[in-house]
Amino acid sequence: MRNRDMRARRGFSLIELLIVIAIILIIITMAVPKFNQAKKFANETAAIRAIQAVHSGETMYQSQYGRYATSLAELGPPQSGAASPSAADVIGNDLAGGEKLGYKFTVTGSQGGYVVIAIPSTFGTTGSRTFYSDQTMVIRENYSQEPPTAASKEIGTSQTGK
Repeated sequence: MRNRDMRARRGFSLIELLIVIAIILIIITMAVPKFNQAKKFANETAAIRAIQAVHSGETMYQSQYGRYATSLAELGPPQSGAASPSAADVIGNDLAGGEKLGYKFTVTGSQGGYVVIAIPSTFGTTGSRTFYSDQTMVIRENYSQEPPTAASKEIGTSQTGK
């Protein structure tokens, strides 16, 4: 009787523990790629929202100063004091710094407008798309490391056309 009680209280065998660990590892190997893919998609969505914020900032800047801003710093907050053409305080400090949520942003002035480009900090890890937009507010994308242009595909359209 005593020998039987010791066996009942002994716990799990080494084989049983190894099987449980193997099952957990299999579940983890299936879940991690899905998590990374979801994070990449979230970064891309945040980049699109940041481009929309730049559009709003550029519209406010243009109505206030009579021209479009030629850099993110011009749209960002001032170091101290009141807003001015060199720092209009129409976008947040994080976006004005040029990098946000895995994407690098640049704004350049163009003839009568501006161009905003967003490129993943680490292509394939933080994002798989590059983005382009200008004063027309149409956002375009490339599914490659190539910098996007005005000729790139619009977001939400098929590869063959609109």
